[in-house]
Amino acid sequence: MSQQASRVVDLFSGGGGMSCGFYAHQGFELVGAADVEVGKPSTGHGAIGCNDTYAENLKVEPLAVDLSVIGADELADRLGSANVEDLEILLACPPCTGFSRAISKNWAEDDPRNSLVARVADHVARMRPRVFMMENVPQLLNGNFRHHFAALRENLHGMGYKVHATSHALSRFGLPQQRERALVIAVAADLPLLTLDDLWRGYTVRSESVTVKRAIEHLPPIGAGETHAEDANHTSTLLKGESLERIAAMPHDGGSWPDLLGNPETEKYLIPSMRKAVERGRLNSYCDVYGRMSWDKPAPTIKRECSHVGNGRYSHPEQDRQCTVRELGILQGFPADYIFTGGSRKNLYRQIGDAVPPLISYQLACLAQWILTGEKPDLDEVILPNTSLRADDFVASEAAQLTLV
Repeated sequence: MSQQASRVVDLFSGGGGMSCGFYAHQGFELVGAADVEVGKPSTGHGAIGCNDTYAENLKVEPLAVDLSVIGADELADRLGSANVEDLEILLACPPCTGFSRAISKNWAEDDPRNSLVARVADHVARMRPRVFMMENVPQLLNGNFRHHFAALRENLHGMGYKVHATSHALSRFGLPQQRERALVIAVAADLPLLTLDDLWRGYTVRSESVTVKRAIEHLPPIGAGETHAEDANHTSTLLKGESLERIAAMPHDGGSWPDLLGNPETEKYLIPSMRKAVERGRLNSYCDVYGRMSWDKPAPTIKRECSHVGNGRYSHPEQDRQCTVRELGILQGFPADYIFTGGSRKNLYRQIGDAVPPLISYQLACLAQWILTGEKPDLDEVILPNTSLRADDFVASEAAQLTLV
């Protein structure tokens, strides 16, 4: 490890989305990661296979440990005490499933996994990082079960950390996706508390820079269920029969199943839930299912169950198929050469949907470097290589332009 490099540990590391940005930044060295690799609670530990993807790309083998059970001292011992003593950076992004408003039962039931948020304080207390960062859905901060974050924040304050927590539309920072996420940044008392808003102050990105077209139009066409010969991750879910015919019947560039209404030749493809939505007048809240992405808009939020066209607006704008693993990876801000590994294509999609977008985590790495060194990076230095964001995408914001007048 370079003497100047700051050490990074990533808890709930998944397929490496949060770590990827720090790995790509020369100021940091990944020294440890941990993830139990749960696909769904019913599938058990190790099912999603994300640790192999992490190791393949980031050259660190995550510990396959259950962070809801292992104690802070034991985890530190497993990671290697020399790696974690007075650590520079701790990343921890517990599962967001129990907070997300996309799951109806979350309005009333407190998912047991939500308690992992407050439990992170034990690891902060053990490792005493100079900088701590967490990403989650906005409901972490404002939902019915925000008391879990309140407990974490209180513990962080009690340890002397300064804490900032707010939600951001990540397209504001160049992600080609409609994705709103809460970002928590905590720093030791002697460090400045800076945020992505500080990093981007005075600038924004051009609207055409965060479109589906910019991100994936250049990729070679393939058919449903096919895998491109030169890229194993440019692979799409198999569709056949009525499932394939339904997608083919939808208009290109943003079409949805409501477009099938009014024509007997296309209405035959409506499934019972679609007909119920029509009867109840719920088209707006259900129209994304089986829908196509639009070329000139950001992608919709890419969720963990993004492996099938029936789970959201995950169909290609023109080709009659589900977007590939590679396409959704790029739209999620992964470098175009990132390798997703595993025996199940569905789990590759899940690794992407669960991830912190690396296009954003690289900016967080640049922010952390600024916090630690006092040296603010130029904005063209916060671009993760081989992603859809470019140096000429930045423009002075309206507020900045008014200041200059």
